[in-house]
Amino acid sequence: MIKAVLWDIDNTLLDFNKAESYAIRKCFDIFGLGECTDEMIAQYSKINRGYWERLERGEIEKKRVLEGRFEDFFALMGLPVEKAAAFNAEYQIRLGDKAFFCVGGEAAVKRLKGKVLQYAVTNGTLAAQSRKLANSGLDKLLDGVFISDVIGVEKPNAGFFEYVFGNIDNGINKDEIMIVGDSLTSDMLGGNNAGILCCWYNPDGKARALPDEMSGEVRIDFEIRDLREVVCLVFDNKLAVQSLMPSH
Repeated sequence: MIKAVLWDIDNTLLDFNKAESYAIRKCFDIFGLGECTDEMIAQYSKINRGYWERLERGEIEKKRVLEGRFEDFFALMGLPVEKAAAFNAEYQIRLGDKAFFCVGGEAAVKRLKGKVLQYAVTNGTLAAQSRKLANSGLDKLLDGVFISDVIGVEKPNAGFFEYVFGNIDNGINKDEIMIVGDSLTSDMLGGNNAGILCCWYNPDGKARALPDEMSGEVRIDFEIRDLREVVCLVFDNKLAVQSLMPSH
């Protein structure tokens, strides 16, 4: 029986890509940097993902992620690199301006409210995530929020989850906790490290492949396309659960 669900936020409950696109364009306006095209945002997203993967592997600290990604992006685009730090600070605020739910996210959380405990577990910054949660209403729907900025440890580090376990109902066993997230390297690997159930939200049907820099395999207990399917898993609907199990 699942008694607690740990929800990732970005690109799980909330559509990070939409928020990212809005926030970058807003910051371009604020800093007078001209037009920000879809191609430019795609270039930034690639740089950003690389930095976060290095963070997840423990190679760099978060401060370097937050500023380094914009330094690289500005250099690539011929923009003033000296403005990268200030741009990042404003970007953190603008990320929380608007909240866009992923399909089925809000419905799933509302359906499970009061039935199981639900917590946010995120590597996002305190500034961005606090505003996202408030503007989406998730701060009222969830039973608690765990942000790596506050904990001082990032997913997938086991220390992040040990902190979580120490601050939720101590009557819940690890085999009664499930993490739901889109990232193999952060959420699923983190769930593996923590010894809890792992539910991979994979709406686009991506391959189960870790980056070349990370060896080994990641355990996935359930793979879903729609977040509302989490409700079936929690309520232990045997037929529904069977239909959700990956065929490969």
